[in-house]
Amino acid sequence: MGKFQIEQCGQIEGLYLIQPTVFGDNRGYFMETYNYNEFKELGLDMVFVQDNQSKSTKGVLRGMHYQKEHTQGKLVRVISGKVYDVVVDIRKDSKTYGQWYGATLSAEEKNMMYVPEGFAHGFYVLSDTAEFLYKCTDFYDPSSEAGIMWNDPTIRIDWPIPEGETPIISEKDTKHPNFSSAIYL
Repeated sequence: MGKFQIEQCGQIEGLYLIQPTVFGDNRGYFMETYNYNEFKELGLDMVFVQDNQSKSTKGVLRGMHYQKEHTQGKLVRVISGKVYDVVVDIRKDSKTYGQWYGATLSAEEKNMMYVPEGFAHGFYVLSDTAEFLYKCTDFYDPSSEAGIMWNDPTIRIDWPIPEGETPIISEKDTKHPNFSSAIYL
């Protein structure tokens, strides 16, 4: 048995849920969160060049972000709390162009998602707070950043926002265009 179990997310090519093997005892646990050789054996031979971390409070929605140039593949996971992680396929030549996928990632489950280049990405915080880590295959380039509206009416992401509540969104994220007006790769 390998150190990582992977599962393709729905019909979306290149998008994977990853479960690391966790070794635990009465002292706690140990796990590898990334191993180039193990990932390469699973067909994931990307190279990461930048790590990012964010902390957010319950009800925060970050997204849907991508870079028009210097596109980034991301290995994402939660080290504290729980989020609903969402991606939208914005690869124009993809058979799943415009489709979205969401999964709950949590520190308790220790699960991860690999998001390849060509996706808009965001998440909604389900726990009181959440710390979110992501490894990126290219460097962040502020001149290339872009996004699509989190509640785009054509994509219709089914966010797990409780009825009557409004997500906490940055001013910048409220100004993203709809999917049909956005500039893609």
